[in-house]
Amino acid sequence: MIPRPAAYEYAPFYARYVDGVPDGDLPSILQAQLNQVLAFARGLPEERGGHRYAPGKWTIREVLGHMVDTERIFAYRALRIARGDATPLAGFEENAYVQAGRFDARTLADLAEEYEAVRRATLHLFRHLDDEALARSGTANGADVTVRALAWIIAGHERHHLGMLRGVYSEG
Repeated sequence: MIPRPAAYEYAPFYARYVDGVPDGDLPSILQAQLNQVLAFARGLPEERGGHRYAPGKWTIREVLGHMVDTERIFAYRALRIARGDATPLAGFEENAYVQAGRFDARTLADLAEEYEAVRRATLHLFRHLDDEALARSGTANGADVTVRALAWIIAGHERHHLGMLRGVYSEG
């Protein structure tokens, strides 16, 4: 069980992600999300991968790549903090990562496979942290954050982007 974090356990910016996750067993929620994202990505024809819902917005492939990168970074932060590493962890510029990631040069199937690998690693990490590790706090991107908050932020970040993919990206 990974309890929902209190608002003081993460920067206010992340409240929209944490608040967007329904109550429940977080590892089960993360597993269900894995199934939902894979069904979405594998259900799209490859030619839809380059779709942007507006000029200057990311393509579907870029959104999937961003989801992979972000989860990998947030899980890495959780690992470092859970292990008691007090080193402040730097932020990252998501738009620069998407551009450098060259996700549009990849297939939807390849991105789905990488997403699955990263999510499975995230699940293993969080399933094997005890209450003490989940409660540990560290600094990431200039703000205090707990390990359990990072778990809920990962779920909320994915929920946000999957909602966008199913919404504005499905139109047009």
